[in-house]
Amino acid sequence: MHGIEFLKDLAVIMVVAGCTTLIFHRLRQPVVLGYILAGVLIGPHTPLALITNEDTTRGFADLGVVLLMFSLGLEFSLRRLREVGVAALVATGVEVTLMLWAGYELGRWFGWRTMDALFLGAMMAISSTMLVLRGLHEAGQRQERFARLVFGILVVEDVLAILLIAVLSGIAISGAVEPGRALATLGRLGLFVVVALVLGLLWLPRLVDYVAASGRSEMLLVTSLGICFGAALLAEAAGFSVALGGFVAGAIVAEAKAVKRVEHLIEPVRDMFGALFFVAIGMLIDPALLIHYIVPVVLVAAAVVVGKTLAVTFGGVIAGNDGRTALRAGLGLAQIGEFSFVIAGVGLASGVTSDFLYPIAVAASVLTAFATPYLMRSSDRIAERTDALLPRKVRALMIAYQHWIAGLKPEDENAAIAQMLRRLVLHIAINMALVVAVFLAAAWLKPRMLEWLPQWTAGETLRRSLLWSLALFLSMPMLIAAYRKADALGMVLAELGIRDGVAGARTYALRRVLGKMIPLAVLVMLALLVMALGSAILPSRGVLIVLLLVAAALAAFLWRSFVQVHARLQAALRDVMRPAPESQADRPP
Repeated sequence: MHGIEFLKDLAVIMVVAGCTTLIFHRLRQPVVLGYILAGVLIGPHTPLALITNEDTTRGFADLGVVLLMFSLGLEFSLRRLREVGVAALVATGVEVTLMLWAGYELGRWFGWRTMDALFLGAMMAISSTMLVLRGLHEAGQRQERFARLVFGILVVEDVLAILLIAVLSGIAISGAVEPGRALATLGRLGLFVVVALVLGLLWLPRLVDYVAASGRSEMLLVTSLGICFGAALLAEAAGFSVALGGFVAGAIVAEAKAVKRVEHLIEPVRDMFGALFFVAIGMLIDPALLIHYIVPVVLVAAAVVVGKTLAVTFGGVIAGNDGRTALRAGLGLAQIGEFSFVIAGVGLASGVTSDFLYPIAVAASVLTAFATPYLMRSSDRIAERTDALLPRKVRALMIAYQHWIAGLKPEDENAAIAQMLRRLVLHIAINMALVVAVFLAAAWLKPRMLEWLPQWTAGETLRRSLLWSLALFLSMPMLIAAYRKADALGMVLAELGIRDGVAGARTYALRRVLGKMIPLAVLVMLALLVMALGSAILPSRGVLIVLLLVAAALAAFLWRSFVQVHARLQAALRDVMRPAPESQADRPP
């Protein structure tokens, strides 16, 4: 009987969603808004009440959000993040910070609780990627200058949205805003994302391309969905939202050469479950509650349109863009979208936010979504009028500031050196994150060894020694690589800091001394890190000294082998991240 009820609910939702698609397509309005309205009409809070099973609604929403985040991850691509300029990073940082603050203050002004105000600020900070991209395409503005800034901001916003979802999930679990717990959540999030990306990029794009080479579309679809839902379960097991797992899985699969075929196959599945997701959102809205809070809905929508326009404009100008480009970007991003629904769902599912916040966020999103196409089409005219109203001195000051920012960018040799330094620091950080992950995995494994191997009679000292030795052995390529990158970093900084002839004949010796300070500091840091992380599995002091001596001898004897292993892994990652020409595997059948 339960199966029949599920099938009935699914049939009702799909029929209503299909009718909604036709109606809103004829009205030239975003179909997402029609899905939400349809959900309100058939939900349990209206006289129709075609669907009353709340578990069914939650299940549809969970499936929809995972596939929605997976598809956004496919469009995200790590290559795009690497190509995002400093201007987009600065503009997005300013915009998100200002909107978080504005939303929080607006919620407190309404008299809401701290948690409600915090979630409102997070929802107001993120724009709708789908609405913006569709609006730019329909308006024929994708090739204009402001669109490049919009694309960069959307990419960075996607990353910050995932960060907000993870942090708010941690806050929802604890039920309080604690700086220490938030920092711990950020640390776990960074570790999870880095390890998932590095390990995933080593294997999953190759797996996807291997399956794609078989020419069997159903195999490629099933494999991609398996990666999507598997990553979602891993994220939930790590204490994060399933949305994070879906997004990370999409970003990893996006590096496969066959990503175009994956997108082609996933698209109908995504559209189906996306419709279920947005209809399920509508079913959670109580119209009576919405009418009661109509004033906050209108004020939140107005604050989003005005606030995001001003925040993006200010951030764009701070980043060195001209006022016209920054204002047009602000008008294009003046809405909230799909990530905000996920953020609202985190608060609602965990019970840390009030019942009224979710429908207010959705209703405000609907109002801003209706306004987005008109703002985009009018952005050029509004920018012209605003530019004409600016005083001449303000315009001259903005032009001078723009030229000053442009002059700060490193060029030629300085640009190459800056890129080299960034790459070395990034490699050190990634290798240290992988070492942390290995030792944390060993600590997690220790109490489970006897559960999985109850017949094993080895003592506590032997178990600790084996686990710690295994973790150290697996970490050895990363530890050696971190030391070698730190050594190269020290040499570069010593060359830059001590010019030729500064200390006469001692210049070279002084460079060597200063150049070795950084790798030695990193070596001490790595040793302390290994000891701290391995504290849960450290053997007795005598055994530890013996193991350290064996590890040192092993490292000296197999140094080249460890270097070669790491080089192969790094080359594999570089091959995955390197843009490749479209091949037969990329093209949809």
